[in-house]
Amino acid sequence: MSRRSALINVMANAADKAGRRLIRDFGEVELLQVSMKGPGDFVSSADYRAEKTLKAELKKARPDFGFLMEESGAEEGADSSHKWIVDPLDGTTNFLHGIPNWSISIALEKEGEIVAGIVYQPVGDQMFWAEKGEGAFCNNQRLRVSARHELKQSLFATGIPWQENGDHPVFLKQMAAVMQESSGIRRMGSAALDMAYVAAGKVEGYWESGINAWDIAAGIILVKEAGGYVSEVGGGENIIYGRSILAANDRIHGKLKRLLRNAVREPKTT
Repeated sequence: MSRRSALINVMANAADKAGRRLIRDFGEVELLQVSMKGPGDFVSSADYRAEKTLKAELKKARPDFGFLMEESGAEEGADSSHKWIVDPLDGTTNFLHGIPNWSISIALEKEGEIVAGIVYQPVGDQMFWAEKGEGAFCNNQRLRVSARHELKQSLFATGIPWQENGDHPVFLKQMAAVMQESSGIRRMGSAALDMAYVAAGKVEGYWESGINAWDIAAGIILVKEAGGYVSEVGGGENIIYGRSILAANDRIHGKLKRLLRNAVREPKTT
């Protein structure tokens, strides 16, 4: 068992407070006011209320830190070296359809590096948390990525493009390649939880393109502190803002990266 630091407690307490209200809203999901941010990209009044709660709690504890939040965007703080990256409701479409796979994600970026993060699943009361150099945990249980090393034994998570979002032909090629080599693919609808599940060894890897920083920032440190590797899908290292993510255990990461790359490689012409 590991004792949570004051910083993790700040994040966890904020998530817990926002989560209690989200649980109430989830129980009345049919009564929520829903607007359209874009095709297939819903935002509910629950998002805004949760974000307002999280911002108030984090600001009260660390008033000088900046923010990058899904709904209200970026806000510079007096302390330019620290920034909260927050998704108040990751998995909004699941939430609005009464599917309990949604989460709250909070990460702290310090000078370009994620140094702490939590992913909280209010339904089930699972708090995934990690801090640089201190390991990754779910509630009080230490997390480790899985030890599977063969693609054929591995289960993967992903995010699927919808409507006009994302490159459908590229994704279909990648999915076909992974389907052929693995034991399965899951599309669960919350990138933050997908990353947490890699850290917990529930899936061997996760990849997605067209992703935002607030979706995966907390998951980055969870996976790293659980012994996994994180990169862009193409192998780049701009993992916070690169708009694609590939997270996997230490034995599968390279194999999955090559599989995804080869799936979309253009054949040589003679």
